[in-house]
Amino acid sequence: MDQKYPIGTFQFDGEITNKVTSVWINEIEDLPGLLRDAVKDLDNEQLDTVYRSGGWTVRQVIHHLADSHMNAFIRFKLALTEESPIIKPYDEKKWAELSDSKLPVDTSLLLLETLHKRWTNLLRGLTPADMKKTFIHPESGEVSIGKNIGIYAWHGKHHLAHITSLCNRKGW
Repeated sequence: MDQKYPIGTFQFDGEITNKVTSVWINEIEDLPGLLRDAVKDLDNEQLDTVYRSGGWTVRQVIHHLADSHMNAFIRFKLALTEESPIIKPYDEKKWAELSDSKLPVDTSLLLLETLHKRWTNLLRGLTPADMKKTFIHPESGEVSIGKNIGIYAWHGKHHLAHITSLCNRKGW
């Protein structure tokens, strides 16, 4: 198994339909509970274990998900209310080194639970025209809202797999 990409990279070449996005939105909705279940029995030493050599600790992964998904929520809202806005990227590696990435994981788990309630409510209210709206990422180019839903469904499962595969390897 590839420890960096335990579920592979995001791949989707099909048509982005209501059925496809509905599955992705459900995955986004389910992520906070799955994360909470994955780390509920971990102690501080385990939370401060890297999931792979050169990777983040479990704690940093949880806080990264909160950082990333807050940014994503804002990007969706920008794309819905502006004409193909250029979004600002951020240095996720540097963010993972800031002092708030050392807080108890419950801080970000609670944030993710609340954020994902708002986010999935927003996503379920999108029209077919909304799904085609875009933003411009300076590194990735133009990204549609529909595709971005899939990217973030994958993103959550990707990092959840970092945690669960580490737990499996360690027998936790």
